[in-house]
Amino acid sequence: MKKLIALIILVNIVSCNTKGQNKKQTSENKQIAHTITDADLENSVIYEANIRQYSPEGTFNAFTKDIPQLKQLGVKIIWLMPIYPISKKERKGPLGSYYAIQDYTKVNPEFGNLNDLKNLVKVAHKNGMFVILDWVANHTGRDHHWLTEHPDFYVRDDKGSPIAPFDWTDVAKLDYSNPNLRKAMVKEMQYWLKAADIDGFRCDVAAQVPVDFWEDAVKKLKQVKPVFMLAEAWEPNLLVKAFDMAYGWDTYHIMNEIAQGKKNVYAWDKRMVQIDSMYQKDDILMNFITNHDENSWNGTVKERLGSASETMLALTYCTPGMPLIYSGQEYGIDKRLRFFDKDTIQKTKGKVWQLLKKLGKLKNTNKAINGGKKAASYTKIHSSNDENILIFLREKEDKRLIFMANLSNTEVTFKYDFEGEFLDLFSNENVKLSKEKPQTFKAWEYKILLSK
Repeated sequence: MKKLIALIILVNIVSCNTKGQNKKQTSENKQIAHTITDADLENSVIYEANIRQYSPEGTFNAFTKDIPQLKQLGVKIIWLMPIYPISKKERKGPLGSYYAIQDYTKVNPEFGNLNDLKNLVKVAHKNGMFVILDWVANHTGRDHHWLTEHPDFYVRDDKGSPIAPFDWTDVAKLDYSNPNLRKAMVKEMQYWLKAADIDGFRCDVAAQVPVDFWEDAVKKLKQVKPVFMLAEAWEPNLLVKAFDMAYGWDTYHIMNEIAQGKKNVYAWDKRMVQIDSMYQKDDILMNFITNHDENSWNGTVKERLGSASETMLALTYCTPGMPLIYSGQEYGIDKRLRFFDKDTIQKTKGKVWQLLKKLGKLKNTNKAINGGKKAASYTKIHSSNDENILIFLREKEDKRLIFMANLSNTEVTFKYDFEGEFLDLFSNENVKLSKEKPQTFKAWEYKILLSK
């Protein structure tokens, strides 16, 4: 009997251990599924969510309902514009700027509560997406509690008053010569990784904050979980040890100038050479034709790009880097959204939605436009009219893609120095490229050709 009892106890112990191991493995697998990797960055589309303006309700829950739709557009990373309470002191407009933060570890009640945010992240993860928060480390709002609790955290003028960065009178600049501020800021960032399972940060005016702070912060964030870091900056030194991706500001400006007839393809080619010389091979640039600042202050896509809008959008997907979609862009919005007040986005799925759906699928599935740390190669293909005709080859492993476009407002006939058989992405027809056969493209006409 004693032997039998001992055997039963042993079986129960083994069974409990096995269940515990299975539970642990399940938990580990779940964590792996929700952890962003370098491989994810190769074929990602990033979406900037303006929660206030995205829906009539302006809430997390209203946005969360549409996450499965964003998956149709190839979106893998959702960047939430600042979700924190907005300072009331010296506020601009009725609702204030998202970037005048009152408290880094609270949720703006206009958007919902912490549980609503956690649910948003959970739904995104279930749909194979990751969520990053907009982080404003350079300054706080004018009634942030640090101003009274830690006055030494701020840069002050000769009279002892907190100074405003640039002409942003609704915020106060933080002082990174203070080691205690640095510790506090990292702690606030870590909070969101633990409280809401956030996957990283888009960091506002990142170049205005010391690089060594970012490098130390990222090291400590990664002790909690892997993170994806996007810098609102172009400076290459930020990408050495701190950030994964920076803004392709110069690329954006050149696309605008080409669309407006101020520059031509030579400027684009020069920019591609500049990128190769300035950045490391594993650096990623974000490609965009609009974002919250550009839409509100510098004009809509149609205002700036006009008839070149579709061509430039396609270019952001095919050139090296990661393409951005800003809230409303998918619906072809032709409206400057108000920045300090409530506004609306009319959600009618039309031509832009269908194009983004096609381009998103291409980005997600075709290695020839991988744009991460192991990006596909980019090779310029010369034509008889290099001034107006842009042709390049993207290639990785056995996949090849040709982007061919007339970046001018007049019809152009041209020849090119390339041959091969391809499939047209949009017509689904076979295309044979020949050095001897000239092509004629209408103004702003473009083609995306895939290897068969």
